[in-house]
Amino acid sequence: MRLVELDNMSHADWVEVLDGEREPFGGVGELLRWSEKSTHVGIRDDHERLLALGGIGPAQISVAGSPPFTVIGLGSVIVTHSARRRGLARMLVARLLELAAELSPELGAERAMLFCLPTLMAFYAGLGFRAIDAPVWAEQPGGPVEMPLRAMWKALHATPGWPAGRVEVLGEPF
Repeated sequence: MRLVELDNMSHADWVEVLDGEREPFGGVGELLRWSEKSTHVGIRDDHERLLALGGIGPAQISVAGSPPFTVIGLGSVIVTHSARRRGLARMLVARLLELAAELSPELGAERAMLFCLPTLMAFYAGLGFRAIDAPVWAEQPGGPVEMPLRAMWKALHATPGWPAGRVEVLGEPF
């Protein structure tokens, strides 16, 4: 297996990784509209089959009405159902975090942020992410909504901490 950087994440790539799975994000994430990512990484097997995908992109966040700051949003992380529990998600997220750390000085981002199902919080905590306990709101076509998924963050370099208060994603979630 090998990590590959993808120029973009095509519909065909997505269909290949889904491999017929109808609700990979618990039936919750499928109901939301998500922002496009600027960088995509995948994992291919020895036969070039795409087994995992994920992406990162900059996003603007405001906490408790403070001036916005940039985070690198990590999202669309998925491992095809037949390849789960083999460490592929850990490998994929590690590479995405390396890329986020490389991009962070250019973007002025000190933190990475993601949304996940509650059942995946322990996995992401094992990679250094911390839960955001305040409500998180993001844009959707009908207006802002409180995110039904859990939000987590991770420092990319130093330990800047996370400010207290309601979180606003100034755009669609990632």
